[in-house]
Amino acid sequence: MADLSNLSLADRAYHIRRLAVRMGEVQGQGYIAQALDIADVLAVAYFHAMTYKADDPEWEGRDRFLLSNGHYAIALYAALIEATIIPEDELETYGSDDSRLPMSGMAQYTPGMEMSGGSLGIGLSIAVGKCLGLKRKGSSSRVYTLFSDGELDEGSVWEAIMSAAHYKLDNLIAIVDVNNMQADGPSTQMMSFEPLKEKLEAFGWYVQRINGNDIEAVQKAFDQAKSHPEAKPRMIIADTLMGKGVPFLEQRDKSHFIRVDAHEWQLALDALDAGRS
Repeated sequence: MADLSNLSLADRAYHIRRLAVRMGEVQGQGYIAQALDIADVLAVAYFHAMTYKADDPEWEGRDRFLLSNGHYAIALYAALIEATIIPEDELETYGSDDSRLPMSGMAQYTPGMEMSGGSLGIGLSIAVGKCLGLKRKGSSSRVYTLFSDGELDEGSVWEAIMSAAHYKLDNLIAIVDVNNMQADGPSTQMMSFEPLKEKLEAFGWYVQRINGNDIEAVQKAFDQAKSHPEAKPRMIIADTLMGKGVPFLEQRDKSHFIRVDAHEWQLALDALDAGRS
């Protein structure tokens, strides 16, 4: 097997995007645009920031990654495959009966999946509970949680934001993917949440806002979140572009859940390959 240990984070993000597109082709549809937009964040999380053992996904000393937006599972599966937690040949089973890779993330099926998603707005609350538990055990592990800007519509998210600050959960690093798209349309039109950085800071969080498709910016944000000296939870607001890396998907108006015509899958892969060169 080739030595992949020296791959750059950009290479990892490229592989994650490519794996996600290949999985999407199995069903001919899915949350492909989200997988493309969040690949850079997942690359930095799994290949720079987090501590885990690929051959022991339940190792007690691991950092936990909670996928609140369970429909992004195709993106997380791609990262778990790239991290060798899941064998690559399983991507051919994506969304099929008896697969370990259902279309929405489910912890009981998938190695490395820390929570079952699908019911939006609960991941941050679960993360608060896990952070409290780790602190009681004296663990130095961190909890990372990814959620979507559409989840900011949910009151439970804001309750978790308030409680995380109250308990000074400096072992919590949350990432909100602001791609300004949810099922009913642009997120900012469904429920205005701006100015988001200032609101979160007012709740008592350490907050950074970055271009989530800039690998260097994402890496710096994770590093600063981990090293921030104050006893408070950390939030990374990642502004991303739906369909990043595949121009004809970037330009689609309705990109929350998309069908890709049979001939377009190879075009998508070709676009990713061209963008890498």
